[in-house]
Amino acid sequence: MKTFALVIWVSFTASAQQTTFQDSLLNHFVGSWVLQGVIQGKETTHDIVAGWVLGHQYVQFHEVSIEKNSGGDPMYEATVFIGWDQALSQYACFWLDGTSGNGLSNPVMGHAKRNGDKIAFLFKFSETTLFHTTFLYDRGSDTWQWMMDDEENGKLQPFARVKLTRK
Repeated sequence: MKTFALVIWVSFTASAQQTTFQDSLLNHFVGSWVLQGVIQGKETTHDIVAGWVLGHQYVQFHEVSIEKNSGGDPMYEATVFIGWDQALSQYACFWLDGTSGNGLSNPVMGHAKRNGDKIAFLFKFSETTLFHTTFLYDRGSDTWQWMMDDEENGKLQPFARVKLTRK
């Protein structure tokens, strides 16, 4: 009986362990960054720290604006997870920020396929309201470009154009 229980425990433990997610492009996200550019028509600067988390399954980045509100808190703060959706064979992104306060009650997952050094996520809020977030890595300068666009009824509106440089 002890041998049978040990075999079941070893089998369960082995099947519960996941292999680590390896991604050469996402590896370039890891580190400390300064984000600078235009968001919603205003110049801004944010600090970003990114690293692999949860058994190397996701890249997590924590983004905090340098600009403060009247209470002394950051004007913007987000925690973002990017991983791999095996069933869809594409990246998945979960973005939590303080802009709406309902991220956990109404989560939206973005998905993207890799295209060279570009990952273009699409977040679908409704049938007619979409949000595009594109990450483009420049290997020569070791920087990232982020382009974000609102889409409503098929029409794109620029939301953000920013660049990340290493600290």
